[in-house]
Amino acid sequence: MSTTRHLVNRRRRLATAPSRTAGAETEPAYGQPEADREPEAAESAAPNTDTAPDAADDNHADDAPRPRPRPRPRASRVRITLPAVLCALTVLLGAVAVWAFASASSLRDEPARQNAALTDIGRTSEVKGRISEAVGAVFSYDYASPARSDRAASTYLTGRAVQQHKDMLADVREQAPEQKLVLTTTVTESGVEFLDGDRARLLIFADQSNTRTGKDEETTYAAAMFAVDAVRRGDTWLIAAIDTFTR
Repeated sequence: MSTTRHLVNRRRRLATAPSRTAGAETEPAYGQPEADREPEAAESAAPNTDTAPDAADDNHADDAPRPRPRPRPRASRVRITLPAVLCALTVLLGAVAVWAFASASSLRDEPARQNAALTDIGRTSEVKGRISEAVGAVFSYDYASPARSDRAASTYLTGRAVQQHKDMLADVREQAPEQKLVLTTTVTESGVEFLDGDRARLLIFADQSNTRTGKDEETTYAAAMFAVDAVRRGDTWLIAAIDTFTR
């Protein structure tokens, strides 16, 4: 019978075809034509080529590390920051310029910069000599010639120094006739603290000897330190104030 022949051929093909699946080896239903049955078996045995590559690609895509996206440059930030930095630098440079100008002005106006005692040796030596001579004259007193002390005071004193000198020598003038006092003052050292134009301030170191020439002759010695303010009048220097550093 033709049906038996078809079955025999079908079994031969199944035995010789390795790519057939187990589901394809089952016997077909009785009465189904061979031409209709073979495509179904072929479709069931053929691998699914549409889904396999996609699955493989998906697996590899999951395993592979994903690159990080590169950050975009912040152009707007650069445009904002640069003017701010330039503005800050401008303000800083302006402040430095103002400070430098103020410092230079203060240095020019500073009294030490105007002190000729640091730079003018000739004038410094002149004022030291004149004031040392004036101090020796006005702070010396002889009971036998009181007019000499008066002439020295009128020659070398001016301003407040006139009254200060009278107050300082008041006791000497009072006791001098009775005790026959002779006061001698000698400047041992002097220094010009400040010299500016016609004004100067000097520190004076002096030795004083006070001698009683009466019946009981006696001499006492003392050291003195004081400062004087001097002013220039014409071609000479005068003592304008006396500072004994006492209140």
